[in-house]
Amino acid sequence: MKFADLGLSDETLRAVTEAGYDTPTPIQQQAISPVLMMKDIIGIAQTGTGKTASFVLPMIDILAEGRSRARMPRSLILEPTRELAAQVAENFEKYGKYHKLSMALLIGGVSMGDQIKALEKGVDVLIATPGRLMDLFERGKIMLNGCSLLVIDEADRMLDMGFIPDIESICTKLPANRQTLLFSATMPPPIKKLADKFLTNPKYIEVARPATANVNITQRLIKTSARGKRETLIKLLKAEKVSTAIIFCNRKTTVRDLNKSLKQSGFKSGEIHGDIDQGTRIAELDAFKSGAINLLVASDVAARGLDIKGVSHVFNYDAPWHPDDYVHRIGRTGRAGASGVAYTFVTPADEEAIDNIQKLVGYKVDYLGEGDGGTSNAPVEGAAAADAVPEAEADAPEPAKRDTDDAPTARRRSRGGRRESSAPRPAPVERADPPAKADIADAPREDASARTAEPARAERKPKAAKPARVEDAAPHKQVDATSADGDWNGPVPGFLGIKLDA
Repeated sequence: MKFADLGLSDETLRAVTEAGYDTPTPIQQQAISPVLMMKDIIGIAQTGTGKTASFVLPMIDILAEGRSRARMPRSLILEPTRELAAQVAENFEKYGKYHKLSMALLIGGVSMGDQIKALEKGVDVLIATPGRLMDLFERGKIMLNGCSLLVIDEADRMLDMGFIPDIESICTKLPANRQTLLFSATMPPPIKKLADKFLTNPKYIEVARPATANVNITQRLIKTSARGKRETLIKLLKAEKVSTAIIFCNRKTTVRDLNKSLKQSGFKSGEIHGDIDQGTRIAELDAFKSGAINLLVASDVAARGLDIKGVSHVFNYDAPWHPDDYVHRIGRTGRAGASGVAYTFVTPADEEAIDNIQKLVGYKVDYLGEGDGGTSNAPVEGAAAADAVPEAEADAPEPAKRDTDDAPTARRRSRGGRRESSAPRPAPVERADPPAKADIADAPREDASARTAEPARAERKPKAAKPARVEDAAPHKQVDATSADGDWNGPVPGFLGIKLDA
């Protein structure tokens, strides 16, 4: 099947062809025609499956007829984060260049005055985060009774960020006879309840197996120590053919320190985390996309949804605290049929986190220098069955790691705080700072200028490593309980030449 078979206009097909595409992805094949027929849609798909174009392309043709009015957008797309909202805006610019459609982006970290001016001119497409949209609505700067098409994207992440009450409120302010498209990585009960309440006889579309990592990604674990991570990374960057890479850290302080160290070592690197204002975030991402820098050190604010072509490597400098984050992170490489490599640094304190990751994905990941350096086909004991494992994007990080860029603090508190994901959390992992304090600052408040610098916290001395559990530990993860510093005693690839007790 080709895009020309889906009923899109000649102008939209021309833009798609010029972007280098001629064959739709499975979600696009199944969604575009029903959307053009004005049907409500529930789309279950992971990030990287092409779901953004599955609603952007038909929306362009639907909105080609008609005229916008001041402060009354004709369509609304809700996104959980600034980065995802900006990415959808880029898609509209790319595929809608032969249509005369107006667009506005309502996100935090950008002048509200400029956004209000754009709304007053009238827009065909409004792309917004729930927090900023609700602020402007409460100020009387926007009316939603003229909106005939609503898209709720990344619904499961909206749930984990506490946006569902806002979304329900927004839905009640839109015309009852509108068309509604809901996209999510999974369908937990609260999202199903939302869909049942606000969608009319929706067409259900599901693509990709739940909780699967891209088969084009070679995954490897690397044994190291907390003090040896930086040296390990630098040697890997020099030994591997790294064209572009994203390096994920759990804390924004680690992001800043590592980026500074990489620059001092002669690498072209940049950083992105919640303390960076929106303009600087966009500038860093543009520099990474253009090749001005080829290493991007990031917190989990960048883990979901960003589609950057040509990322050859992903490095988990810190093993993710929650297993679903692993799939999101490594999914930044191996996109659009390309191959990629994902390395995860593993210290003794990460044993249970790695065990939970392998249970989620359903297979064991080899350590560098063991096996074929890729993944094992042997199932992991305790892994859920394929039809019972949650979708890769189902379990967003706990509150400490959510990107609540555009959630007004007062309103969140008045509604009883954010909701917790219903998915099981991994057992606690020994670490220097509790995540609740370490990364809550990774979510900037509405007014970035009002933030004050977070004082540095002294790291607590880690406890001695516990003996490895024989009954469920992977063969690679045996730890010598008598080791003074709890470092790994297993083999290390010779080319790294790393002393783990350094």
